[in-house]
Amino acid sequence: MSSNIIKNSRNTENAPKSSVSTQTVAFSHYNNISAQLAVDPKTGEIVAGGIKEQAKQCLANIQAIVESIKHVMDDVVKITIFLKNISDIDAVDEVYKTFFQSYLPTRTIVAVAALPMNDALIQIEAVISNGEGTAPQNPLDLIKVARNTENAPKGLHSQTVAFSHYNNISAQLAIDPKSGKIVAGGVKEQTEQCLNNIKAILESIDHVMDDVVKTTIFLKNISDIEAVNEVCAKFFPSYVPARSIVNASALPMDALVQIDTVVSHGDGTPPQLPEDTRLLVIEANNTENAPKVPYAQTVAFSHYNHISGQLPLDPKTSKIIAGGVKEQTEQCLKNIKAIVESVDHLMDDTVKINIQLKNIADIDAVNEVYTTFFKGDLPARTIVGVSAIAMDALVQIDAVLSNCESTPPA
Repeated sequence: MSSNIIKNSRNTENAPKSSVSTQTVAFSHYNNISAQLAVDPKTGEIVAGGIKEQAKQCLANIQAIVESIKHVMDDVVKITIFLKNISDIDAVDEVYKTFFQSYLPTRTIVAVAALPMNDALIQIEAVISNGEGTAPQNPLDLIKVARNTENAPKGLHSQTVAFSHYNNISAQLAIDPKSGKIVAGGVKEQTEQCLNNIKAILESIDHVMDDVVKTTIFLKNISDIEAVNEVCAKFFPSYVPARSIVNASALPMDALVQIDTVVSHGDGTPPQLPEDTRLLVIEANNTENAPKVPYAQTVAFSHYNHISGQLPLDPKTSKIIAGGVKEQTEQCLKNIKAIVESVDHLMDDTVKINIQLKNIADIDAVNEVYTTFFKGDLPARTIVGVSAIAMDALVQIDAVLSNCESTPPA
């Protein structure tokens, strides 16, 4: 990979530190912030109190990280909230609104089976705009563009927030925008409505479904994967974005499926010039050295590469490898490494890692393997416990890479 643009990894004493992740990793025009638990940075312990106190501490930790790199909370373009109990949404929202009073980022909210640290009720990660870029890019006074349409559901979020060459879309439930209710039917009908909502948002900003670079699909029942894939194929008949499928213990409104989307935004945001940037190419790639899936292994656009969720599959047999969580973690990371190297990158180009574990107690075993794959600064990271993973795996890992060389015609 070209070494022209520098990845900027930073930590502050005002937020909890970790030996296995960096608090924030900036590359080009985005900052990726590690998921924050409700940990008091002075004590290293979860704060006393209930969900409101924990939500406030999570957001205070994010704010401390954001301010340590001379940003403000209104620079947040995307928030993802992991809850232990989905019924805590209203309490979280009450706190959440106090941190975003003039503008709302895009948002995903999901309940998972377990979080790191036994007493944790909530964990929050964020993506931040980074107008100054990273060296040697010249600082730009780029404008963040938040938009909504009547043709998709509204809530305590912006439907889409564009910044530079990416659009961040709030996770979509199977809500009929006219009634505000979940559509009738099963997982196929709900998946179709989720994708119709995404399509409506995209069309409202003059984009199409083929501009999607990555989908994360949260499923109540992991056994619904095939039904969901069948519907997705109708919306992506030729080009299929990178994809991760994550088991949710519960979703808002008792939904069966929720779809989170990252979208290419070739026209950029002012003062970037559309005539210079709208023809940027999406580059989807696959390699024989990683497991084949019915979607792209990696999709690059502009200065980022998005890698599909990797299971511990032997690419030669397409079967889960023998062994326990250490062996499975190593195989997941080997698969990611094979994909990374197939597009002429290195593991140290990774800016963000997402890990789902069948047993949250396996964190220490995972970390023992994980750190051996990185020689330089560790990426930002999110780790959650889930009730099930496809093919009865113990672990699944996906990644976001820096892409210094960008995509043509840059």
